[in-house]
Amino acid sequence: MAPISFTLNNKNFSFEGDPQMPLLWVIRDFAGLKGTKFGCGIAQCGACTVHLDGTPVRSCSLPVSVAAGKKVTTIEGISDNIDHAVQKAWIELQVPQCGYCQSGQVMAAVALLKRTPNPTDKDIDTAMQGIICRCGTYPRIRAAIHRAAGLMKA
Repeated sequence: MAPISFTLNNKNFSFEGDPQMPLLWVIRDFAGLKGTKFGCGIAQCGACTVHLDGTPVRSCSLPVSVAAGKKVTTIEGISDNIDHAVQKAWIELQVPQCGYCQSGQVMAAVALLKRTPNPTDKDIDTAMQGIICRCGTYPRIRAAIHRAAGLMKA
């Protein structure tokens, strides 16, 4: 079996194993990056959201073979010092309660702000749809996305 090579958080990464293994398990178990969470295993909750060539995807149901030659970004890869505007806003507005879904929420918010720098509430609701927060912090998530948009303009 030929290795599957891709860029993971701006570093070359190679995986020698089952090409059908979900990307999530390669990220967590072989790359040792634990920020991306396993929630449901059927791409419904969004806790496993990462970026594949800049697009948010559910890594729990995506075979690692799909990442070959592409760029994968996890929560650990969006900034070196927790200094991305979304991370700053999340901290400032104390978004997390239990925190389990937050890496998926942050990854979806980063992608949203990249394509829509000044989102409306409807834009936010659409982009964040399907990323389940069991604690119901949706109002704080929305407020943090608006705050991050403001920080990115400054």
